[in-house]
Amino acid sequence: MSLTTPTTRQINDNIIAQLETSLNQSIPLLPRSFLRVLAKALSGVFILLYKYAGFSLLQQFVQTATIDPTQINGVTVRPLVEWGRLVGVGDPVPATAAELKIDIAVESLSGPLPSGTQLINSANGVTYITIGAVALSAATVPATIRAASDQANGGGLGALGNLEPGDEVSFANPLSNVARTAVVTAQTTTAANAESEGAYRQRVIDRFQKTPQGGAYADYEQWGEEVAGVLNVYPYTSDCPGQVDLFVEATQASSGSPEGIPTGAQLQSVLDAVNLDQSGLASRRPAGALVNVFPINRLGFDVRVSGLVVDDLGAVRDQIEKALDGYFAGRAPYIVGLSTPPRNDRITRSALGGVVDDVVSSRGGIFVGVLLELNGVVIDIYSLGAGEKAKLETVSWL
Repeated sequence: MSLTTPTTRQINDNIIAQLETSLNQSIPLLPRSFLRVLAKALSGVFILLYKYAGFSLLQQFVQTATIDPTQINGVTVRPLVEWGRLVGVGDPVPATAAELKIDIAVESLSGPLPSGTQLINSANGVTYITIGAVALSAATVPATIRAASDQANGGGLGALGNLEPGDEVSFANPLSNVARTAVVTAQTTTAANAESEGAYRQRVIDRFQKTPQGGAYADYEQWGEEVAGVLNVYPYTSDCPGQVDLFVEATQASSGSPEGIPTGAQLQSVLDAVNLDQSGLASRRPAGALVNVFPINRLGFDVRVSGLVVDDLGAVRDQIEKALDGYFAGRAPYIVGLSTPPRNDRITRSALGGVVDDVVSSRGGIFVGVLLELNGVVIDIYSLGAGEKAKLETVSWL
């Protein structure tokens, strides 16, 4: 059975037909005919009922519930977020602000540097403020700064505020007792953008599929993925008794790594999230378990396509590379009891041939074959191991 919302015209025609049947006569075609005006008014009412009923039905399923604020009878709700709260996921992870360590060159040992002093990075346009007063008691003094505002009025939140050691920030208002610029020495808090709707929806679905079990694989995955900027967590039983190994993948925006390699601060945040819940209580990790956190290992695969014959060769090659890149990006380790079918941990030469064939066939071309290489060795199949993710390294044409 399929539920299809009719158009206003269809409802109008249906009302007219029913009226004609009931009255046993044709209704005049004049636009201002009373019954035709009534039919149009009623069809507007009915179409609203159809749409409200359809919207309400969609909110009963996590996959289709909206995350946008919706006002019903004077109450504003976000249906998807309500599902998340009900199942224990909580609200979407908000954007976070970067915190950095800087070295300030002191030119005059006179008085402290006040808390809240503003500094600007010219590259990203983010304004930072010092946290706490800084005593100017040496030639170079350390200080902690936090992203506070930006040109997009985002309050300095998000990955935009992240900087690398060696980057410079300048005092917004030059001071007589310190140098104009300061150098970033470390990033203590890695900022991340707010959790996307798709990522949050998947977390809610995962919680329904993988209920908490007091320290099972599913628990470690969910605890770790609560951290802002963390994309995936892959838990394994360690070779050492009583230990659990977590491999962490971060978003490119938060980590600055196109391969999703998390920063040290993100690894520490995952470890903290596993040890303590959002209220700061040790209600998560089993007391006898020692948790280790590691970054994922990104393996680069080379693909060789031979005998490609097709019109517009350059455009087809670009399409093939994008398709292959998407194939490798979708590969992930398979963890028994945690991962859901189909298995995406196997990378095979035959599957790559299918990816290429889909593109080439759609353009009316032909090709001879595909070779798969890892570290210069031709292989037919590879199964991703603990914490391994794949990427497309190079594509060559033979």
